Amino acid sequence: MKRVFVAVALTGLCGAAQAQSKDMSFFVTSAGPGKGADLGGAKGADQHCQALAKAAGVGNKTWRAYLSESPSTNARDRIGKGPWTNAKGVVVAKNVEDLHKAPNINKQTALTEKGGVVNGRGDTPNMHDILTGSTPDGRALPADKGDMTCGNWTKSGDGSAMVGHHDRTGLNESAEAKSWNSSHPSKGCSQDALKGTGGNGYFYCFAAN
Repeated sequence: MKRVFVAVALTGLCGAAQAQSKDMSFFVTSAGPGKGADLGGAKGADQHCQALAKAAGVGNKTWRAYLSESPSTNARDRIGKGPWTNAKGVVVAKNVEDLHKAPNINKQTALTEKGGVVNGRGDTPNMHDILTGSTPDGRALPADKGDMTCGNWTKSGDGSAMVGHHDRTGLNESAEAKSWNSSHPSKGCSQDALKGTGGNGYFYCFAAN
């Protein structure tokens, strides 16, 4: 009888978890492709989002990486209209304007597709740097700022990428330190360089439909 009860209980828990995640439309990647900021371009990053989403049971949606590319591809224009919810069903933004004005993105809500919490400042290792290549309002950075997309997400050596802090914390209380999408440039494009400034090659994924 005890074994039957445990089996039924576990089945119930698995069913609840599946029902909880089916409406997920936003996540932080639980892993990058493994080549630093070389994501195969934004389209390659989209494919990575799609693969992770499929593994999580929500591959029936069209997933897009929140990445800008030079000179005029804006992250905000790639991700649909919203609203977006995380793996726990928490709304992180109602629409594109909300996402860039007052998003509900922080360490507790910026979960992976598996529902896991991503390490932030104070954790070991810190992995709060999230690749975006974007301005605070989600657009491509001006050309006079130099390349901050690691060659439009094709480089894994020299270069730099603009990152945000998913946990909204940094070395100080400045707006940049608290920015989820435009905090500071990385010191390089390789996996080791991204780790060196508090990252791990992760990026945001949004369901565009």
